Amino acid sequence: MLDKTPLLHVAAAVIYNSDGDILIARRPEHKHQGGLWEFPGGKVETGESLLKALARELKEELGISQITASPFIQITHHYPERSVLLDVCRVTAFQGEAIGREGQPIAWVSPNTITDYDFPEANAPIIEAVLAEQAS
Repeated sequence: MLDKTPLLHVAAAVIYNSDGDILIARRPEHKHQGGLWEFPGGKVETGESLLKALARELKEELGISQITASPFIQITHHYPERSVLLDVCRVTAFQGEAIGREGQPIAWVSPNTITDYDFPEANAPIIEAVLAEQAS
């Protein structure tokens, strides 16, 4: 039987700092895929554009603003308990210092070491795209 659960639309970001490192955050234990690392972002609200949702989520979660973002990759992934549409942007500039405003640990990691961290299954294509971009 096909699952009729609507897709959860999520805006996510691969955020680069001036050293070329990428910001990742650890999901709270009590949330879906808790304890795993992720690319920051959150749910796109009804009627909200991708970039507006991304800017709002990054301000709420990390305290950064004035982002420079461009589309990177879009992924649909089906978990047994939910389906997600990840709209991922590359963020190459921002204002402020990123901190885990919701108590979540964050880390700046080299693209070469990103595979050392455990991510949700849905993030695998993002990691592959990051690594492919680094190789080119």
